[in-house]
Amino acid sequence: MEYSDYIVFVDESGDHSLTSIDPEFPAFSLAFCVIKKKDYCEKIIPAVQGLKFKYWGHDSIVLHEHEIRKTKGDFAFLRTDPNVRAAFMSDLSQIMADAPFQIIASVIDKHGLVARYPRPWSPYRLALQFCLERLLLFCREVQQTNKTTHVVFECRGPSEDRDLELEFRRVVAGERDWGWVNRNFGDVDFQPIFSKKSENSVGLQLADLTARPIAINVLRPQQANRAFDIIAPKIRNRKTFP
Repeated sequence: MEYSDYIVFVDESGDHSLTSIDPEFPAFSLAFCVIKKKDYCEKIIPAVQGLKFKYWGHDSIVLHEHEIRKTKGDFAFLRTDPNVRAAFMSDLSQIMADAPFQIIASVIDKHGLVARYPRPWSPYRLALQFCLERLLLFCREVQQTNKTTHVVFECRGPSEDRDLELEFRRVVAGERDWGWVNRNFGDVDFQPIFSKKSENSVGLQLADLTARPIAINVLRPQQANRAFDIIAPKIRNRKTFP
């Protein structure tokens, strides 16, 4: 089977536990960043590598939303000079604004899920189902049927990766235990890829910068959210549930 013109990078924000829900962040967010491979090679990778060379002198740094926001680890230097921090955030924001990609996202309200369903489904499984269904529709729209589209996840550990791959393959095989319409995934070959953080995938770093701002916009829509404002025009689909 021929390879797709697109590649998808996935990241999440929040945990998917329903037994101990964080009152400050009672949601699970999954973001699919859908990128044309030509744009990824020619525009996105050079821009992100250029940022790393400018501020660190090398490109081994991994951009991580939490560490940037908390100015920790490799981003601790952002605490030392407000002008440097402002310049870095401006450069990063411009890269995100200019980067040609689209977002398919799902945000699960965990309190709402528990309140509505006596035996609620896993937030991760729900979000994965919603995002893959919308990715399927996208691939059909851009004539990527009968091609293999790779969906890249960050490795979490052997057990977690096996569980995620099993859920992924269940979704694309049409296996589900709730009553909504089943999508037929037969005309698009979705294949999961698990990438270690040490591999320094630019696409995964891009996805990492999108998942939390999308969730914050759902949880606290009145809160100032510059990161969300930048990526909002790129959101093709966002499913909030329930």
